Amino acid sequence: REPVASQTPEERDAALVRAFDTLVQRLTGDAGAAQSQALAGLRAEPQQVISQYGYEGQEIVVDFDPATTERSLRQAGLALWGANRPAILAWWLNNSLEGSSLVGDGQPSADPLQRAAQHRGLPLRLPLADLGEQLLGTSDNLTASQPDASLLESVERYGADALLAVDAHEQDGQWQASWQLWLGDSREQGTVKAGDEQGLADAVMLAVGERLAPRFAASPSAASHLTLQVQGADLARYAELSRLLEPFDAHLQLVEGDTLVFRVNASPEQLRAQLSLARLEEMPAPQAQAPQDEPGVAQPAPALVPRGDRLYFHW
Repeated sequence: REPVASQTPEERDAALVRAFDTLVQRLTGDAGAAQSQALAGLRAEPQQVISQYGYEGQEIVVDFDPATTERSLRQAGLALWGANRPAILAWWLNNSLEGSSLVGDGQPSADPLQRAAQHRGLPLRLPLADLGEQLLGTSDNLTASQPDASLLESVERYGADALLAVDAHEQDGQWQASWQLWLGDSREQGTVKAGDEQGLADAVMLAVGERLAPRFAASPSAASHLTLQVQGADLARYAELSRLLEPFDAHLQLVEGDTLVFRVNASPEQLRAQLSLARLEEMPAPQAQAPQDEPGVAQPAPALVPRGDRLYFHW
């Protein structure tokens, strides 16, 4: 969806280019990827990957063909971010002349955040912002270098993967926000400015997406063939795992009891980040048992250490 001032051909063509830029940013996490030389021809004529478009009020709604788009971006050598993305729980505090207010799910103040998250391709969740959570969502808690234990507990309670803490301030008609993002043991942070609440929300979501994408986007050049072994699987977990591994061209090699073995095309770091979304835990490689000494019997050479292209996980 892109805003338009009119439905003239000139305005339409410009809006289609903006929609293409937005799509590429969503799929790569890189706001500048659409301007790369490899996509110059496609950006000049985005109709090559557009299946249809139409107008709704003051917006143009553009549908892109998934297969053609993905193939074009991969041929350009871009790292693509799959559809399985970390769900982000946002504790967002707005500070203005009227006072401070924690943004809660279902409130009118949540609309700019939800629109920005959708625009930037991020799954967003918000707390209910009841009285207890209002007392917890203070500027001191949201700007601390280490998150409050109750904030971390809320991530699991709301079924999210990452915690986003935002302290936003309005002054002289301008908005500024400091944000922090925790995903596992990693922490990202930054500050953004904008002229209104919608622009501020979009700037935060864009910055968060750009920090997350390198951990999850699958790059054809950085990937290698890996073998993944997962224990503790059942039918439902197999389906979930198949969806998670879809960006990595996964092929099921073996099923043995509750153990699944896949062949994937990814880097170890990308694979670990993706599997963390399903709460999978990595295991050390199994060690070969040393043979028992028998008198008068020659012992075989020590077993080789397992190769580094095989990763082990369990539920």
